[in-house]
Amino acid sequence: MAAPPQGATASAWGGLALLLDTRFKRSLAISVVLIAMVAAPFLFGPYATVILTNALLYVVLALGLNIVVGYAGLLDLGFAAFFAVGAYTVGITTLHFGLNFWLALPLAIVFAIIAGVIIGTPTLRLRSDYLAIVTLGFGEIVRISARNLRETGGASGLIGIDSPWILGWHIETPRDFYFVFCVLAILAVLASARLANSRLGRAWLYVRHDEDAAEAMGIDRVKVKLAAYIVGAIYGAIAGAFFAANLGAISPESFSFQQSVLILMAVILGGMGKIPGVVLGAFIVILAPELLRDVGDLRLLIFAVGLLLIMLFRPSGIWPAGGRK
Repeated sequence: MAAPPQGATASAWGGLALLLDTRFKRSLAISVVLIAMVAAPFLFGPYATVILTNALLYVVLALGLNIVVGYAGLLDLGFAAFFAVGAYTVGITTLHFGLNFWLALPLAIVFAIIAGVIIGTPTLRLRSDYLAIVTLGFGEIVRISARNLRETGGASGLIGIDSPWILGWHIETPRDFYFVFCVLAILAVLASARLANSRLGRAWLYVRHDEDAAEAMGIDRVKVKLAAYIVGAIYGAIAGAFFAANLGAISPESFSFQQSVLILMAVILGGMGKIPGVVLGAFIVILAPELLRDVGDLRLLIFAVGLLLIMLFRPSGIWPAGGRK
């Protein structure tokens, strides 16, 4: 097999880097993106707004998993479990205990942190395949528990979850939730950037590259890994809480292994550890199948072939993370 044209690909991405080489150019690009985000629901119909909202949801989820996988280097195949914890906490507390959404949201974060500690503590000394198997099992345990417990509505799930109010504004239409998820995605990007440049972020980077060397330099790899799981769980819980409020109904099948794979695909496809790459990967995972809907049953095949080609020509992702200066 002929080698991929790495030179041409590198040249193309070098040109993109040149376009964003100054603070002014980066600020201009960010401004254009923000203007496009605000204008999108007014330019496109309700269906496109719902799809874009789903893409923004995956941006938040992928950025949360990127902390675990991209920053700390931990393979997690059960990230949808934290997504489910946030959604079901909001659903149960609002329906069965009468709490409003804003009181239920902190509880969702607390239960997600507990779930992160539960999965993190016994698995942090594991590596590679063993870690993947344990996280996969955790995700399935959460899904099966949601399917069988009476409080979660069983296989039918929960129906009638109220949408939130904020300062007299009832968030209920697809356009309303689109802007809410825009804000969530922006906050997730800013928080990820701050974490990446923090002392904890540097510790994650060291542990990702060489755990033994990091521990020899005084980094407690167990605590650092646990922190990655906890922060990722918070991202997943917040996304799950707003997901439940948006749909008004949730079921165990919304948090299957396939969801974990799609979120992980967004991270790997975009570029692990690179925030713009992860955002791009989330949009590709959601929008590409929709853009190919006109080709009918072949759309998933074409999508899969496209992913394969990207992995062949860009094995590090579309927008991979560069080395630290």
